[in-house]
Amino acid sequence: MPNSLTQIEDFHSLVVNNTPMFDTRAPIEFTQGAFPHTQSLPLMSDQERELVGTCYKHKGQEKAIELGHELVQGEDKQAKVTAWLEFIQKNPNGALYCFRGGLRSQITQQWIYEESGIDYPRLKGGYKALRRYLIDETDRIMDQVTPIIIGGQTGCGKTLLLEHIQQMVDLEGLANHRGSAFGNTTTAQPTQIAFENELAIKLIKQQDYSHLVFEDEGANVGTVHIPDCVKNKTSQADLILLDATIDERIQVSMDAYVINMYQNFLTQDQANGFDNFAKYWLTSLEKIQKRLGLERYKVMKSQVESALTSYQSSKNFDEFLPIVESLLVDYYDPMYNYQIQKKLDRVVFKGSSTEILDYLRGLSIS
Repeated sequence: MPNSLTQIEDFHSLVVNNTPMFDTRAPIEFTQGAFPHTQSLPLMSDQERELVGTCYKHKGQEKAIELGHELVQGEDKQAKVTAWLEFIQKNPNGALYCFRGGLRSQITQQWIYEESGIDYPRLKGGYKALRRYLIDETDRIMDQVTPIIIGGQTGCGKTLLLEHIQQMVDLEGLANHRGSAFGNTTTAQPTQIAFENELAIKLIKQQDYSHLVFEDEGANVGTVHIPDCVKNKTSQADLILLDATIDERIQVSMDAYVINMYQNFLTQDQANGFDNFAKYWLTSLEKIQKRLGLERYKVMKSQVESALTSYQSSKNFDEFLPIVESLLVDYYDPMYNYQIQKKLDRVVFKGSSTEILDYLRGLSIS
């Protein structure tokens, strides 16, 4: 297999330019974790990969390559090459990769070249090398940056505040989760690997700043774990508390968890939007049943069911207002008050969104 075709080693430019790539690994490998701006266009199916891997283990590389060519030939091979060339036509400045930058990406590169004369570059070292680079960059950047943390009661608008700050990393946005029992969105969270890759790329793009703003988070955001180097640094950082009235918090929470959530479910699936929204609320409530206690849970479940029924007839969500207020005041606030006591020595400022933005500008944070 000739090795004269182009390889990419400049991973920094690759990620800061959002370079489109296609992944020649098997679908199961792609599902477990991939990079942003990447499409799965595998050389082999999961089953074919397993057969070739077994052959390699027992009979060596030469026999494995022979088997691979037997498995991917004729119309199947042509269909794959056609799909690759369509990607290349749309993304002439892109790249391709396999797991280690070895046979799969080399074969793909060669077939593309034989069919079209295009020398489409592959990642040197493949997925594994780029993944290692991103992990190392996360460690390096977190070691040199000074984080500032935005905290505050549930519903005070921390995420909304972050949107007005350029020097920030939105962990909840990257995790596609709002970090609470009601934090699911209408789409699935990324895998742990995909979350870490996105986080690393965000940090690389922001690394010229001396300070970065994060929202106050626990060790996990939904099902994904915040890397230790990030958690360790942010858990010791200066803390700014966002103040908001209970009325403001109710409105922010109604927008996020009721009105916008319902619209998102409708957009995703018009026919089943309401049912999916109802399931979201009842399932989220069930997650905190133990903390609420059985009696309080039963009362709140009945209130949610009544509010859902009311919406179907009146087309307004007014009955959710007392539910949201009760969750904020009776459930989330006691937990927040307990947690914040451990962090008071880190608090450097407290104020409204406008006051916090002014404070950050005084620190030359935009």
